[in-house]
Amino acid sequence: MTSAPTPRPGRTASGPRPSRIGEIVFASMCISLGLFAFIGTFGIRVPETNRVGPTVFPMLVAVLLFASGVAVLIAVLMGRLGQQEQSEDVDLHHRTDWLTLAKLVGLVVAHLFLIPIIGWALAAAILFGGAAWTLGAKRWWMALTVGLALCLTLQILFGELLGLSLPLGPALGWIAPLF
Repeated sequence: MTSAPTPRPGRTASGPRPSRIGEIVFASMCISLGLFAFIGTFGIRVPETNRVGPTVFPMLVAVLLFASGVAVLIAVLMGRLGQQEQSEDVDLHHRTDWLTLAKLVGLVVAHLFLIPIIGWALAAAILFGGAAWTLGAKRWWMALTVGLALCLTLQILFGELLGLSLPLGPALGWIAPLF
């Protein structure tokens, strides 16, 4: 009769113990983003005729983000760590694919630089198609086509009908008089 092996220190029977450092970093990022968003709301121009201006929702999100970060930080410091991920589709021994991550970050950065040059809709379509291709889409041209249709629809709904600031850019500036 054999007994079950005893786990090594720092490990539970089901695998490595959750990292306190990672959870502290996550809570600190939430607190920092909450503070950043809260301070940023004071830079939003509010018309004096509005009783409830455009700062209400961003301020609410900032306060919730800050409060959530503080709650997580307190819980972690009290020793209540999150449960370890246990799912049939998660391979805890699989390493991070840094190339895929770098491609996605590059696409987001390219999106930010392309908006003033080609407009929001085309830049977002490139971001959508590129992300789909990076994550394994077999037909990149189909992902780009779907991204373009989706982004043009969003451009029309949000940019033109609701009046949000989604720049058309020089490539699509000709459609502005149609609305």
